[in-house]
Parts: sequence; structure tokens; C-alpha cells
Amino acid sequence: MITACICTIGDEILIGQITDTNSAVISRALGKAGVMVRKMVSVGDIRQEIESALTEALEEHDIVIVTGGLGPTKDDVTKNVIYGLSGSSGYVTDSAQLEIIHRILSSRGLDILESNLKQASVPDRCEVIPNRLGTAPVMVVRFGEERFGHKAVLYSLPGVPFEAAGALDDVTADIRKAFSIEKIYHKTIMTYGIAESALADRISAWEDSLPSFVRLAYLPDPLKGVALRMSVYGNASDAESVFSVKTAELKEILGDAVYAEAEMTLPEVLGGILRKSGKTVCTAESCTGGMVASQLTSVPGSSDYFLGSVVAYAAGVKENVLGVPHEIIDSFGTVSPECAAAMAEGVRRLTGADYAVSTTGNAGPSASEEKPVGLVWVGISSYDRTETVSFNFRNDRIRNIERFSSSALNALRKFIASSENI
Repeated sequence: MITACICTIGDEILIGQITDTNSAVISRALGKAGVMVRKMVSVGDIRQEIESALTEALEEHDIVIVTGGLGPTKDDVTKNVIYGLSGSSGYVTDSAQLEIIHRILSSRGLDILESNLKQASVPDRCEVIPNRLGTAPVMVVRFGEERFGHKAVLYSLPGVPFEAAGALDDVTADIRKAFSIEKIYHKTIMTYGIAESALADRISAWEDSLPSFVRLAYLPDPLKGVALRMSVYGNASDAESVFSVKTAELKEILGDAVYAEAEMTLPEVLGGILRKSGKTVCTAESCTGGMVASQLTSVPGSSDYFLGSVVAYAAGVKENVLGVPHEIIDSFGTVSPECAAAMAEGVRRLTGADYAVSTTGNAGPSASEEKPVGLVWVGISSYDRTETVSFNFRNDRIRNIERFSSSALNALRKFIASSENI
């Protein structure tokens, strides 16, 4: 199995100024290409530490992907380290990247500075994959077996996330040419509504029954739920049939907690259900502040089924826009099943949608006995019935809002599936 290490460069990552999203994107791309990522490391802008980290990574792995430290400023030292590692004796200008630099800066109306042009200058023992989206090229250094005891390739990508992601197709194509890649088989089952620990307990016997060549990973996410990913590394001829059998068994155990048999999101699955049934949806939101609608409309083509949303934060908006009776708010409060039901019915009448979902709760931090932090009521309405369900999460405000929104979408998914006999 071909293995890889991902190394991110930059003090800004180590001090928490920015979040390293590149490693996850690169890892997914390598996995799809058949490369197993065995290690991820982050290193500050210190030349000796970068050189040490890359040397160790090249000794232990076939492929090393570096991202960051390639900008025009003095603290960007990755290129100098690569110069030394590659045994270069000088720098050369890559004409393709130089042309891209001129085009990008001219299109933005920016002055073309000497520091910008220097980014097209690369160590003479490097190959270059042009970066079509930015000024720093992808540098490739190939090492023979005599250097690290095995063939190894280093790819240095820019740190800007969309530039790094944009280079990955070219990088993985080069990897396939350079190495004999064994296939990696993955099967992802998406679940929602069962906590990771409870899920592990429920499927413990099923997990024990997996063949020894199948690896199982639990991948929790507040918006997506817990993804279960079965993986087979190598040319296992029966991987697909094993996945089919084990997925069917898992669905028997978990029932409607399984919402997809591929790496999908709740909004994507809901969009597919609504589009297939020809039905429409709308939202009325209080504590989620529009996040349910935002998730629904994040899916391309959502205008086919999403009609609109009302963010009714104040009680007066709930009454005057959604038509929630004052008596309900006066008697039961805004965080109540009665209010959630009335909000869903009101927005459905207002938009004419087939289905409506509402949220009203307390994301925090202030609380009362009637409205504890983390409590949310979700209302779901169609032309012939309205249901409510509550959830209680004890997280911080942002995480509560995320969980409120996804729980509302999951409740809507199950409501529509039962209504449409899916």
C-alpha cells in the first residue's frame, strides 16, 4: 500500500489564527486515489524544523504533501527548504507560472511586484505543476531509492485552501503515473439521531462480525450525524459483496437512523426526496436564525422545492407574520410544542408549501426553568397533519444552533418519508 504524510506549514496554524482545512481535503483526495494517509503534522515557520519534519516524513512514507509557506513574504521559507532537500544548485523561472502570475495580477488591477515574479522561480531540481488559481506553483521533487531507502515524491502545494484544492486533480494524476496504486474500497453509511457512543454499543456485535480485512471508522459531525465508513485496502475482490451484505444488516439494526448509503448530507437527501416526490418545503425559524433554510438552500437546484423562510425571532413576529395566536404564547410560551406547531402551520399557509418545519428553543447562554439551555421544539406540518418533537442538547450556543438545525432537518426527513411512503 502506498502511504503518505501531509505536512502543513505556518505559525498561523499552530497559534490557532487559522484552521487547517487543507489536510482534510488533501486526505480525502489521496484516499480516492488509493493512497493511505498515515500521518499529518504541522510545523511553524522555522527552517530547521521544516527540514527535519520533511526529512522524517520522506524516510517513512512514499509520498509527502506539503502545503503552505510559499508566499512572497520573508516568513515563507518552504521553498528554501525544498531547495536544500532536492540538492539544487540554482533557481530557474517557470514560464508557465510566470504567465499565470501576470494574468492574475493584471486581471485584478494590481501592480506586478518583483516579489510576485519571484514566485515563478523554483529550485532547478524541481518539476513544476502550474497553479492556475494563484501565484505559487506546485513544486515536485522525486527522490530515488538511494536517498531514503525507497522511492519517494514530495509535492509542495500553496497554503491558500482553494488553490491547494484546485491543484489536487493534477497532483493525484501525477501520483498514479509515479506509483503502482492498489485500489481502496470505501463504503459510507450516514446516520443521524444516535450519539457515537450509543451507536457503538448498538452495533457492537455487527462490528465484531466484520471480516478481518474490513476496517470500520466512526466519523461524527454535528451537522451530518455519525458516518460509518467501512474500508478495504488492497485488491479485495469480494469487497463490494461484503459491503452490500453488511450494509443491509446495519440498516436492519438502525432502521430510519440511516439516511444515506453514501457520503451525503441531510439537505442533499431531503432535496432528493422532495424533488422525486414533486413536493415543496418552507421554514419558520426562531432559535436557529435561518440556519435550517441556509442548509436547505446550500444544495444546488434547491429552488425546485424550497419556497421560502421566515425568521421569527421576536414573539410579535411570530404573532403578526406567522399568525401564532397570542393565547398560545401567553399560555405556553414561545418555547413550547404549541408554538412550534403554530409556527409551522403559519408558514405553510403563508408560502403554500407542501411541508413546513419550524424551530423554537433556547440556544443559550441564559436559561430559566421553563427554557433550559439546549431545549428546542421542532414543528412539522403538511396539509393533513402537524407533529412536534423536542431535543435537548447541552452544548455552547453555536453548537446548539447547529444541532437544532440538523435535528430539525432529520425530523423533517422522517416525516416526509412516512408521508410519501419512502
